[in-house]
Amino acid sequence: MNLFRRPFRYRNDNMALVLIGLNIGVFLLQLVYPPVKYYAALNPGAVLSGWIWQFVSYMFAHGNLSHLLFNMLALFLFGTQVERRIGSKEFLLYYMVTGILAGVFSFLVYWFTGAYGVFLLGASGAIFAVQLAYATLFPDAVIFIWGILPLRAPIMVLGFTVIEIFSSVTGIGSGVAHLTHLAGFAWGWIYFLVRFGENPWNSLIQR
Repeated sequence: MNLFRRPFRYRNDNMALVLIGLNIGVFLLQLVYPPVKYYAALNPGAVLSGWIWQFVSYMFAHGNLSHLLFNMLALFLFGTQVERRIGSKEFLLYYMVTGILAGVFSFLVYWFTGAYGVFLLGASGAIFAVQLAYATLFPDAVIFIWGILPLRAPIMVLGFTVIEIFSSVTGIGSGVAHLTHLAGFAWGWIYFLVRFGENPWNSLIQR
């Protein structure tokens, strides 16, 4: 069997809830000791000086309460369902790999463009990957946007992707890491291709 596709033994350890707890814990620590945000956030200058842990820690730090709540709500709604389907070990690997690689991609963009003063933080890169996984695994699921507008999960994910591409090109929502979101989405897509031998497109476009 291909090493990249060797499955884990299925277990459901509620890892999505553990990740939510870790994010909340780091945010509370930020409130008690604000410099934590700057130690955890991914800053190109700091990474180049050796702070490589920021490729991981940036995923657990958030700019404000609304930033945290939005990401954790998405992780709860979509992440718990994805975890139940693929198992906790696979889910944790997927979450961490896509989030870290989204950070690496963002770092390279900042590095090549000379944006050394940027501080990237938040779980959004991994969250976008989780949303892609949800739409791929549950293509018939219906999501109610703002609790009113019903959309099939694939339409929601593709719609968000188009919005992110438009925003990254036009600069709308300055200060929002649109490229990191898109990178998380792209790495999630690649993960499905490499790890599961499945092209998400086949699920996203099915009726």
